[in-house]
Amino acid sequence: MQEIGTASARRMFGGYGIFLDGLMFALIADGTLYLKTDADNEATFRDRDLKPFVYYKRGRPCAMSYFRAPEETLESRDEMTRWARLAFNAALRAGARKRRRNE
Repeated sequence: MQEIGTASARRMFGGYGIFLDGLMFALIADGTLYLKTDADNEATFRDRDLKPFVYYKRGRPCAMSYFRAPEETLESRDEMTRWARLAFNAALRAGARKRRRNE
């Protein structure tokens, strides 16, 4: 992922959050990589039949805006870069929306 910058990892959700420029754009849970989605890119993940990250709160499933990364991202640097960019752009948009709400 160095093509988009140097990412760092932080323990969270019983797994790891992956950050770039202070924005979480991916997570690893139960050995699976999930990438950030939003209204602009979620269809790309759904079209590939990729599943969202789901955790349970008080026994009820809660889906987050992170979807499983396609298998080829783990085998190809170019594919990882392409999909990581999609996820990071979603994180940038979410960060911009959050800043506007706080102003």
